Amino acid sequence: MMLSWIFLFLLLETLVPLCSFNDFQCTSLSPLHSDGNNSDFIVLKFKLRSYQFPLAFIFAIEEINRNTHILPNISLGFELYNVENNLWAIMQQAFFCLTGMGINIPNYTCRRENMAAALLTGTEWEASVQVGRLLNLYKYPQITFGPFDTILSDRVQYSSLYQTAQKDTSLSHGIVVLMVHFNWTWVGLVLPDDHHGAEILPHLRREMDRNRVCVAFVEMILDSDIHTYLEVRSIHRSILKSSANVVFLYDVTDYLYYLILYIQIQSTIWKVWIIKIQWDIATGPPYFIFDPFHGSLIFAHHHAEISGFGKFIQTYRPSKYPEDYILALLWNIHFNCSFSGPDCKILDNCLPNASLEMLPGNALEMEMTEEGYNVYNSVYAVAHSLHEMTLKQVQIHPHENTHPWELHPYLKNIQYKNGAGKLMVLDSQRKLETEYDIFNLWNFPDGLRQKMKVGTFSPKAPQGQELFLSDHMLQWATGFAEPPRSVCSESCVPGFRKSPQEGKPVCCYDCTPCPDNEISNETDMDHCVKCPESHYANTEQNHCLQKAVTFLAYEDPLGMALTYLALGFSALTAGVLGVFVKYHHTPIVKANNQALSFILLITLIFCFLCPLLFIGHPNTATCILQQSTFAVLFTVALSSVLAKTVTVVLAFKITLPGRLIRWIMISRATNLIIPVCTLIQLVLCGIWLSTSPPYIDSDAYSEHGYIIIICNKGSTIAFHSVLAYLCSMALGSYTVAYLSRNLPDTFNEAKFITFSMLVFFSVWVTFLPVYHSTKGKLMVAMEVFSILSSSAGLLGCIFLPKCYIILFRPHSNVLHHVRNRAH
Repeated sequence: MMLSWIFLFLLLETLVPLCSFNDFQCTSLSPLHSDGNNSDFIVLKFKLRSYQFPLAFIFAIEEINRNTHILPNISLGFELYNVENNLWAIMQQAFFCLTGMGINIPNYTCRRENMAAALLTGTEWEASVQVGRLLNLYKYPQITFGPFDTILSDRVQYSSLYQTAQKDTSLSHGIVVLMVHFNWTWVGLVLPDDHHGAEILPHLRREMDRNRVCVAFVEMILDSDIHTYLEVRSIHRSILKSSANVVFLYDVTDYLYYLILYIQIQSTIWKVWIIKIQWDIATGPPYFIFDPFHGSLIFAHHHAEISGFGKFIQTYRPSKYPEDYILALLWNIHFNCSFSGPDCKILDNCLPNASLEMLPGNALEMEMTEEGYNVYNSVYAVAHSLHEMTLKQVQIHPHENTHPWELHPYLKNIQYKNGAGKLMVLDSQRKLETEYDIFNLWNFPDGLRQKMKVGTFSPKAPQGQELFLSDHMLQWATGFAEPPRSVCSESCVPGFRKSPQEGKPVCCYDCTPCPDNEISNETDMDHCVKCPESHYANTEQNHCLQKAVTFLAYEDPLGMALTYLALGFSALTAGVLGVFVKYHHTPIVKANNQALSFILLITLIFCFLCPLLFIGHPNTATCILQQSTFAVLFTVALSSVLAKTVTVVLAFKITLPGRLIRWIMISRATNLIIPVCTLIQLVLCGIWLSTSPPYIDSDAYSEHGYIIIICNKGSTIAFHSVLAYLCSMALGSYTVAYLSRNLPDTFNEAKFITFSMLVFFSVWVTFLPVYHSTKGKLMVAMEVFSILSSSAGLLGCIFLPKCYIILFRPHSNVLHHVRNRAH
């Protein structure tokens, strides 16, 4: 029968000194094997959390030895070494393992015939590095069960070293997803000042920047016992001063324990701690009411439950394992057993049915921890590799002994399922992304800490579903009744946008109201959103409301007033026309071309009615008729005035008329001015309507909350050309009338025409700047008012004085009176 040994090299700080280094005689334990061979179990100092590592180790070996499918007819033995955490002790014990004696003689061994198959090293990466350099010289297989380390994965320097732990490739993403889940955007970081901190810091920053989470502060703690206390005080002050309520602690060494213990003693920082650390939750000072780490969230690699391990711990007693002097010491301390100091054994008077689960304050975790799980898998990795190697050796060289370095090809390519049915590999290149369990640290009843699993993070899940968290189970830090806020600036409510503060991270900002007609309907919006043209922003600027459609309607006060003015002036003009028709035989009506007066009055009636086309809901027909009707009617009116003025000039300025002038006066050829001028205007309007005619348009900006339906004039050049033509006609009439204002005629209209053209010209010249400075309905009302005022100017200046004479001074409107005045 063949026997192989597996070594576990523990490099941990101890809970209490148990036996001196010279007390070698009290450290011998019986090996666990099936053929009676013995190995040594040496323990010097111990840390209670680490006590589960040898328990998991022994549990795995016993389970393998009972399994007939792995290494049949072969039993595994072991040796356990626990050394002080310093380089000299580490190297010294490494030589002990290789030489098998207390004298360090390289390349010499006084061990038994069969060498150990592999060496397992503990959680400190520095220890694994030191031992790995030595073992690499001998090609001795080394498996480390501590946290995965990129330095140890260098196959050039450490070709004989393998790591059981999973990679933390998704840790940064998981931490930031948790922060985003609780809307924590202002977070402090406390990291070790070594390659671990240098590796995770850029990953954290990148993930935080991508998710708009800002770093409030970064504190790096040195791996130095000399500076630890001063650093801890400095970091403690930085955490106190920071407004961040969430702090992330990342550590793979024991140096951060100084900070943890300092915070526990002070108990003045009420923060939410996100922790990725192998932390003995039972260590630290006693707690009364307040625990600064109560409510902390802990990330740990997910591992399957190993059945039978809890029962193994429950039955792990001194009576069954009498050589375990740490177990004997625990029984002596907690269960009043008699203890023999020289040989580290329990004598008698023990509490009946005592077990490790009865230790006070949850001192030892009953469930397998992450490192214990790695120890368990490490033992199985070596066992499966030995199994495959043994099968091959039996087939090729059945009687030759095997050497430890022959195990490397099998360890490198090993792929097996552990006791929980999970697929395991040692090759770092083939390791899959690990899942994380999220624990919430509770401290109640007071002083009885316990970790409660509250969620998981799976990087392989669909985006947005990686994090599963039972929020209702969470207990928060003292002082927080609900999930705490950790932000640099308070959220900007709807109606405001974030305005970055100069020189500060993006999470620090001021809240600025949205501009006009822009909204923000969510909190913390970077930019306000402009409402569509058919909508407008409410007063709170957090919602877009539908605009009401409006236009210059008859029901509006402005539309109603303009309608009454138009109808009133047209009725007044009709009344004047009636007066002129009734008194058509009088000299004042006959003077200055009676026909032209009738044409002008009839045209003015339609000019006053023309604004009705501008009032009411616009349509295509009214849009086209508005400008063309206005242009043609005013052209007829102005050409009539121009014809009247030319008639006065021809009648009084030409004292000795020739044949042509006489013919013009007799044939009344001056009346041709009206059709000629109108024809020119019709040509202009025809070009306008054929190239760019007016059309229905909407104005969504002039009046808040309304969409104004208006008629767009189409070609602005054509519109201004029509106005320019009318103004030129008015200016011509004004010039001719001004020159003939003093001609000796009893009823000379030249002065009246001069004033009327001055009014007309003033109205339309003033119209242009005012028209272009108004919007919406006021623009339409301005044009209507200009039409009415210019038409009223013509009516008032030319015809009202004549009506006054006809109606109130009839004695001046008889031929006898006219002749006397002429004489």
